[in-house]
Order: sequence, then C-alpha cells, then structure tokens
Amino acid sequence: MRRFTLPQYGLALTTLGLLTAGPAHADLDQVRFGVSPWPGVTVKTEIAAQLLDAMGYRTEQKELAVGVILNGLANGQLDAYLGNWYPVQQEMTEPLLDSGRLAHAAANISNANSGLVVPSYVHEAGVDSVADLDRYRDRFDGKIQGIEAGTGINDAILKAIAENKAGLGDWQLQESSTAAMLAYAGQKIADHEWVTFVGWEPHWMNVNYDLYYLKDADDSGVADIVSTVWTLVPGDLKRQDANLYRFFSQYRVDIADQNDWVYQYSHEERPADEVASEWIHGHEATVAKWLEGVTAKNGKPAIEAVRAEFAN
Repeated sequence: MRRFTLPQYGLALTTLGLLTAGPAHADLDQVRFGVSPWPGVTVKTEIAAQLLDAMGYRTEQKELAVGVILNGLANGQLDAYLGNWYPVQQEMTEPLLDSGRLAHAAANISNANSGLVVPSYVHEAGVDSVADLDRYRDRFDGKIQGIEAGTGINDAILKAIAENKAGLGDWQLQESSTAAMLAYAGQKIADHEWVTFVGWEPHWMNVNYDLYYLKDADDSGVADIVSTVWTLVPGDLKRQDANLYRFFSQYRVDIADQNDWVYQYSHEERPADEVASEWIHGHEATVAKWLEGVTAKNGKPAIEAVRAEFAN
C-alpha cells in the first residue's frame, strides 16, 4: 500500500508468548485470526469470522503486533491476517513469502490512497496538486496539518519542506494527534475555510467529509500514495484446506464499504460484531460473490449456511 505508517496502523504491544502454541493449523475446523489493532482490520476480520462461524468453522481472534502475527502464521499458531499493508509491511513480509512459509491469498483492499487532502470546495477553487498549495499560501496560512510526530507521512512532509519540494520550503507542518488534527480540520470545513491535512483510506473521514486527495508534484512524496492490503496465510493453507483458502482468495473488500465500517465502529463507536452482522444482513449479493464455490463444513453451499444463520 503506502510508504508511510499512519496512526491507526500502530503496533499493539504484544509478545509471541501470548499466542497459544500448538500444532500447525490444529485441524482447520478452527480458524485463528491475527488482528492488528486498527479499526478497518477489526471489522473486516469480524465479518470474515461471522461468515466462517456460520459455515461451521470455529474462529478465534487475537489482537497482536504485526511482527507477532507474522511469526504466528509462519509457525502454525495462526491461520489468517487481513491487514498485511504494502508497502509498509513489505520488508517484514517478503522473506517469509520468498521462503514459502507465508502466502498472499488475495489483495483484499486495492488502490487505497493516502497523502495530503483538501476539502472539495478548495479543490473546486483551483487546488488540484501539491504544487497548487503555494499559489494560495495565504488562504492556508502556510500551514499543513499533520498527525503524530515521527510518523512516516510527517517525516515525508518535513523532508519536502526542507528540500523546498513543490514550493513548500516556507511552509510549516503542525504536528498533532490524529484526533486533534481531524477536530481542527472538521471545524475548518464546517466554517468553509481552507485547510490541507493528512488523509488516508479506508477511514471514517472519507464518509464524514467531502475530500479531494491531491496529486503529487515535484516528486514530493507527500501525495498520491497508493497502497494495497493483502490477506496473509500460511504457505501450505491451500493444501491443508482448499475450501478455506478459496474463501480468503475471494474475500475482496470495496474501499467504500470499509470506510463505512470504520465510520460505524470507530467514529460512532458501535461494537464491531454489530457493525459486521448488520452489514452481512444487508449485502447478500456481495457475500454470495465471496462464497461462490465455497462449502460449509457439512458439505452444503456456504451461502446456504450463511442465509440460514442470518435469516432473522
């Protein structure tokens, strides 16, 4: 996906010792998910788990640091991870993929965008790329609203300022918490004032605000950052359980759907299981596509088992 670590992709402080040791893949009646503590991954995993539960699998979700999840998958202590973000996690993952210990079942999110954004009314007034910002410096007060200090995107913005990329040499980065940045931006948008800040998807900001992702300019590296999120499984999962592997290979999520999941779970603070079950109830056509050719543990089509489970 992108080159930068954003705040909702921070690592949980968990050690490998918290994983329950056991034989590789138990018997695959059980599916053990590693879950990095990011809203999108949380709900995405909950939806997959509810579908697999309806199909007759037993599921377990463990919130863990990314490094612990990778080791757990490679060592047979976990069976799936739905948040393998590229290129952020690429360096960590590639050696295990190259050795065959891990495999990518599918790109469950494709073409996710991140970088500097402006409200749509600012874009309509003439701000299309990073190079346009300096033309309207006074409207922005020469300030870019950033997130937590030390994050990759902040560092890239500071580098662009230091190197005077796209005319940003005399701009200032206002580092803050993600919540504070979005509160500030939200107030500016409510007042129809000009503001540029760090945006990314999937995230609830894309539901709450009408935003435009700026195009990059002068190779600044602060916009137009495209990312991919992979489903990561043990290298031998396809051989161990081809049916389960087929489900994971077909579980591909629309960014707009995950934006909505994150909005419901993170912004409106609804429980992940409620968000997941409500979404499954209302999107049978998408679920049927994910389950095409997949069977439940009793040998019947998986979609029939899901319909029965979510009938009421």
